[in-house]
Amino acid sequence: MDARAGVRLLDPPRAPVIASEAQLRALLASLSGVDAAGAEARAAKLATRSIKTSSKRAALDMIISMIDLTTLEGADTPERVASLCDKARRPDARDASVPSVAAVCVYADLVGTARARLAGSTVAVAAVATAFPSGRASRRVKLLDVEDAVAAGADEIDMVIDRGAFLSGRLGEVFEEIVAVKEACQHAHLKVILETGELVTYDNVRRASWLAMLAGADFIKTSTGKVGVSATLPVALVLLEAVRDFAESTGRLVGVKVAGGIRSAKDAMRYLVVVNETAGSLWLSPTLFRFGASSLLNDVLMQRLRQVRGAYVRPQEFSAD
Repeated sequence: MDARAGVRLLDPPRAPVIASEAQLRALLASLSGVDAAGAEARAAKLATRSIKTSSKRAALDMIISMIDLTTLEGADTPERVASLCDKARRPDARDASVPSVAAVCVYADLVGTARARLAGSTVAVAAVATAFPSGRASRRVKLLDVEDAVAAGADEIDMVIDRGAFLSGRLGEVFEEIVAVKEACQHAHLKVILETGELVTYDNVRRASWLAMLAGADFIKTSTGKVGVSATLPVALVLLEAVRDFAESTGRLVGVKVAGGIRSAKDAMRYLVVVNETAGSLWLSPTLFRFGASSLLNDVLMQRLRQVRGAYVRPQEFSAD
């Protein structure tokens, strides 16, 4: 596959079947290392690029359509989730031309509330699972977490990997757990959260990305948003290179979700530039790129309304949800 051009081979290669931990280790060891300084310099350079004024409205609508509108607090209530779902369907109640967001992301026990409120809409219901955000639980408990969310109607599952197992070299254990979670997902798409801020090096981020994709991930995701370092442009670049190279090697398309710390339309547009310049325009779609966010939507709506009015608007014009 030529992922940059979005051209599929008539008979694309297939992802290798991993039959042993030794085979997995050999494949991950064969990956080239990441030039950390080069990745950071390229990300910084891409961050200086701007989107033309004539294209800005379309870019803002694209960002809205890529958002997983998220609430993951211990104080979440059915009423708060219902309100969030209403906003997900109609981000600006006064303007029907504003697209719906991609998904609403909640804890598993609130999936039923979200499913009922979003009935008949295009908005997916995503649930975090596998002992989010720590990932510290037995595999049996993690799989029950996934099964409960799927049974309640989740379209997408956001799982966390066991970072301790990965960092201590128990790669087969991490791989097998993702395979088991993918099976438990049934029809639901699986997003694998790498928690890149805890993986220490870009090389680890690249290896974890490939491990997750080989195990069946439909998306790879930067972070839970619950640690000090979440999404960054250089890390996003490494993930996007990984999905691009994986597509070219296997013919299978895997998405990327960036989450944590992305609060402004300006920041989100920088990510769009990195997506386009690294993986290609094929990934500029909610099916292959997402923002995990709670506060981002309001800033994008403000900037969009500014495009229409030609003047700044107040944050109070939009709901706080």
